[in-house]
Amino acid sequence: MTGHVALIGAGAMGGAIGARLVETGTALKVFDLDTAKVDVLVAKGAVAAASAAEAASGAKAVILSLNAPRIVRAAVFGAGGVAEGAASGTLIIDMSSIDPEATRQLAADAAEKGLRWVDSPLSGGIPKAAIGQLTLMQGGAEADVKEAQQVLSGVASNQTHMGPAGAGQTTKLINQVLCGLGFLAVAEATALAEAAGVEVTRIPQALKGGRADSAILQEYMPRFAARDYRRTGRIDNMVKDLNGAQDLARLTHTAMPLTAICAEVHRMLTAAGLGGEDQAALMEFFKGPNQENFE
Repeated sequence: MTGHVALIGAGAMGGAIGARLVETGTALKVFDLDTAKVDVLVAKGAVAAASAAEAASGAKAVILSLNAPRIVRAAVFGAGGVAEGAASGTLIIDMSSIDPEATRQLAADAAEKGLRWVDSPLSGGIPKAAIGQLTLMQGGAEADVKEAQQVLSGVASNQTHMGPAGAGQTTKLINQVLCGLGFLAVAEATALAEAAGVEVTRIPQALKGGRADSAILQEYMPRFAARDYRRTGRIDNMVKDLNGAQDLARLTHTAMPLTAICAEVHRMLTAAGLGGEDQAALMEFFKGPNQENFE
């Protein structure tokens, strides 16, 4: 199998990206340490690989969807990693959300091995991946980013080249600050509306088109009100991203008091055992004395 796209990491987000790629006609070869996750994509038409190196062999591009810089590094440069199987000049597209400095170092190390690197973190999550409407913010050389955009055209409706390696990850941190604060603000507003006896489900329509409107308001206020905790993301992943934003704030001497509060709320929920839950579980922070326990 040559001329295919390799996918390393078939978890919740990687699996959604892989499923959309296959659905839109991309020849896909997949590796994940969890073979059950690979099997899900194989059932949709992908081909399984026994290692990241095998997946990358003959690939025109390698997509990474992983959780931390050390995991990305191991998947690319470790034993059986992408660098062992990929041909010189292969394009690596890292769709993980990791810190900008780690990305710059990974890109430099890849260049030493003759590999090209584009950081392409995303916004929109699993629902948008499923319909090909992800928002991608990308860093890397202009020609490489253009090539990555072609590879990802089936999964994204908005792709923006933000600058050199790491610029995409920096933009993702800014995105996560806005999302984290947005989720928390809508959860807090939902709690106030409930306590005041307003029909919460009418609020998104009432505010639609106004300055308070947002995609988070429209999607999540009804979910907050219904205590709909279906998992499309994770609170502990938001902790990771807000930690990254705070690290960048310290490095740049930027005051971010609201982000600090938001991060603490997410850390408290994670400490309470809710880290694996969706952002909808933020309502647990506002639980009143007469509400049922989280289940």
